[in-house]
Amino acid sequence: QVQLVESGGGLVQAGSSLRLSCAASGRTISSYAMGWFRQAPGKGREFVALITGNGATDYADSVKGRFTISRDNAKNTVYLQMNSLKPEDTAVYYCAARGLYSSAFGYWGQGTQVTVSS
Repeated sequence: QVQLVESGGGLVQAGSSLRLSCAASGRTISSYAMGWFRQAPGKGREFVALITGNGATDYADSVKGRFTISRDNAKNTVYLQMNSLKPEDTAVYYCAARGLYSSAFGYWGQGTQVTVSS
């Protein structure tokens, strides 16, 4: 089992930056693909960013050039650096893990709230 705990959310003004952290426990996640997802009020959960075990990354078009996903395997932690935040980035952000031989993200954190005021 993998337990994921997100932190770093908060209330910021548009144009500000935040860094979210996702600390994993239970297993070493170095070979796991790790993702960030978000869910805004009244909307479904959407993909934000992904980093594979070998460091390849992918981003939603809406955050490309503003968000950066990274991982520190020594700390068993994944990060999401969010710059130039916009009000439409307001959402609960979730961290998720996908095992090496899995096709779906099977482990999820509880989420952290990010609110961007205009």
